Amino acid sequence: MTIWISEQEAAQRLLEADNILLLAHQYPDGDTLGSNFALYQALKTLGKTVRVACEDVVPEKYDYMDATADMEDFEPDYICALDVADAKLLGPGMQATYGERVDLCIDHHSTNTGYATESCVDASCAACAMIILRIIRLLGVELTPAIAQCIYTGIATDSGCFKYSNADALAHRMAAECMDLGIPYEMINRVNFDMKSRARIELERLALDGMEFYHDGRVAVMTISNEMVARSGAKENDMEGLPPIPRQIEGVWVGITLRQKADGSYKISARTGTHADASAICVLLGGGGHNRAAGCAFDGSVEEAKAAVLKAVEQAVPRIVTG
Repeated sequence: MTIWISEQEAAQRLLEADNILLLAHQYPDGDTLGSNFALYQALKTLGKTVRVACEDVVPEKYDYMDATADMEDFEPDYICALDVADAKLLGPGMQATYGERVDLCIDHHSTNTGYATESCVDASCAACAMIILRIIRLLGVELTPAIAQCIYTGIATDSGCFKYSNADALAHRMAAECMDLGIPYEMINRVNFDMKSRARIELERLALDGMEFYHDGRVAVMTISNEMVARSGAKENDMEGLPPIPRQIEGVWVGITLRQKADGSYKISARTGTHADASAICVLLGGGGHNRAAGCAFDGSVEEAKAAVLKAVEQAVPRIVTG
């Protein structure tokens, strides 16, 4: 069972450690990467030996954070996972290697499973990067433009470019603090929210063509199969930003995206509005997340995955059946 610690205590653990390995979750997004790269740079400033590791290749669009150039390969003495609510989210390889060795988890998910020896969790934060910013201050490290653009990326991506309900005043204030340092926020927003490859547009077309609706249109299910990915030519960095699409349709309470993985299993993403709790849905399938965005994994056919997630939706949101 984990020991829950404060940000001050988390900072102290990092100050006392060296040979620190930072872990990002599988299918890395802007928050897990922004948090990791920001803390990486802060710890390097303190003279620490530190490296970031991720099960998957970091998408090219995050090259502007450029924090990996001088990372050393070493046997870690201290392991810290950032924005990883469950060891399973590290991915099978990283979980097998490090899942039971995580010394500290810094996270903002209320569904954090407490898999690390110690955990520092604040579910009130829109992004893990906000917690990292506070810890960097506690480390006594100056907020530089290079660190600030990583923090801004985490906040912007996990708040949907400040459109989601979690984009509260604190999120805006922290983002503004980063902007005050002259970071290229316009480029960051364009790269993360406006730019799409032709392969991505083709993948969206294929997925939208097969979208299904249930419960008088209150539930929308979009499936992304391996065959669709192959036909479109989409790469891993084309996948981010797909889960919100079903929820964007007028009248939809719950948007579900089923993404087939290489082994044939499915990654399920749920997005909801005020009518439903996405986390409550995914918890029933062994996952978790936030009120408006959550996820889980499912090992089975697409038909079985749809049936399981629809049953979970009906259990977690009984009003969806009656309207």
